[in-house]
Amino acid sequence: MTVVETVLNRVPRPLRSILIKHRELLKFAIVGGTTFLVDNGVWYLLKLTVLESKPTTAKAIAIIVATIVSYVLNSEWSFRTRGGRERHHEAALFFLISGVAIVVNLIPLYASRYVLDLEVPHVPFWAQEIADFTSGSIIGMLLAMVFRFWGFKKWVFPDELGHRRRESDETDADVHEFPSR
Repeated sequence: MTVVETVLNRVPRPLRSILIKHRELLKFAIVGGTTFLVDNGVWYLLKLTVLESKPTTAKAIAIIVATIVSYVLNSEWSFRTRGGRERHHEAALFFLISGVAIVVNLIPLYASRYVLDLEVPHVPFWAQEIADFTSGSIIGMLLAMVFRFWGFKKWVFPDELGHRRRESDETDADVHEFPSR
C-alpha cells in the first residue's frame, strides 16, 4: 500500500472521494510543499550568507534547485501515469515551462524590492524580510504553481500520451508478478 493510499484510508469518506478524484492535484501539492521547503531553505541560506546583497539572484538559484527536485518527483510520482514522451523531450518541456514559471515567481519579489522600495534603508530590516517572504515565497510561488500545474498537464505530461506510460507500467508489473520459469 502506498503512502497516499494509507493517508486516504484515514480520511473521512466524503473528503476521500474528492481527494481521489483530484489525486494528481493532491500529489502535485505534496511535491509543491516539498519543493517549497527546498526553495526557501536554499534561498535563505544563500540570502543570509554569500548572496546577502542579491536576494533576487539567491531566489533564482533556489528556484532552479527546487525545480530539479520537482522534475524528479513529478515525473516519477505525481504524473507517473501521464506523458509517454522520450525522457529528454519530457525534461526539456518541463524545464521550459519551469523557466517561464521562474519569471512568474520572481515578478512579485522584484516589484516588492525595486518598484515599491521595500528594502533597507527605505524600511526596517524586519519589514524587508516580511515583504520578501510574502512576495517571493507566497505570492510568487502560488502564481508559479498555478502556471506549472496547467503547463505540466497540458504540455509536459498530457493525458493523451498517458496510455503509453500506463501500458509500460502494467507490462513491467506483469513481468515482476509472473516471473518466467
